[in-house]
Amino acid sequence: MTVTEDESGREGADDADNVDEADGEDGRSGGAKGAPDDGYVPSQRRLERERYRRTRARRATAIAALSTLVTGAVLYLVVVGAPGWPRARETFFDGQYAREAFPKVLEGLWLNVRLLLVCGAAVLVLGMLIAVARTLRGPVFFPLRALAAAYTDFFRGLPLIINLMIVVLGVPALRLQGVTVDPVLLGGTALTLTYSAYVAEVFRAGIESVHPSQRAAARSLGLNNRQALRHVVLPQAVRRQVPPLLNDLVSLQKDTGLVSIGGAIDAVRAADIIVGRSLNYTPYIVAGLVFVALTIPMTRFTDWVTARMDRQRAQGGTT
Repeated sequence: MTVTEDESGREGADDADNVDEADGEDGRSGGAKGAPDDGYVPSQRRLERERYRRTRARRATAIAALSTLVTGAVLYLVVVGAPGWPRARETFFDGQYAREAFPKVLEGLWLNVRLLLVCGAAVLVLGMLIAVARTLRGPVFFPLRALAAAYTDFFRGLPLIINLMIVVLGVPALRLQGVTVDPVLLGGTALTLTYSAYVAEVFRAGIESVHPSQRAAARSLGLNNRQALRHVVLPQAVRRQVPPLLNDLVSLQKDTGLVSIGGAIDAVRAADIIVGRSLNYTPYIVAGLVFVALTIPMTRFTDWVTARMDRQRAQGGTT
């Protein structure tokens, strides 16, 4: 009887242990399965820190808004309170002339946009060729390097307005057979010549920023100099120089308005025609605001690309 009770007691204990183990396994599996359903509960200190950060952010936003309003109000009072403000408002901010100039300025802006697209592509191609010529190695390529260096030095030093006058006004004066005298084409050529010099230096800086070991590794894999430049060096160089290239594109977009000195009817010239007839400068303000409206999205896109590349660089990503 005693043995039977002991055996039954041991069996009961074993059954209890098995039940406890099964319950533990079920609890662990249930906890693992239910983990996604159980939200993370932050500590009280963490909640206080987050609350403090939100309070500081709201306070900073309120201070920034208040300071902006105060600054704007002060500037407004200074301008409006100036003795010559009534005359300036009539000359530069006349609503009647603004309504008259706006559709004509928009019509002329289409020429500026086309110049931006065509000249931008030409500048990238010519600038890349000049940059590659300046980075060629070996004494046999010295004439190309010297010519490319002279090109960049000359057109970076020559003011754009003088370059436009030489090309737009000087080339037709030569009366060369087969050479166009279209002010749009000549103005676009002058823009391309000047900006390709700047873009060439941007590309050259990108090429020289690639470590020489990249080129050496490409050569060790059996690539020749041309293949290493095309497949290894240039992709890295261009990717690193995207922000400065976009900045040059924004600057080119503004300078397309200078082709009006040759008589091309762009946004600036359309405003100039109305100004010459009315002696009121409001159309210039309209043209300027149109250019600003066109430039702001490009500028913000440039800032976004720059910030994105900085984050990738900080995280150890490729640039």
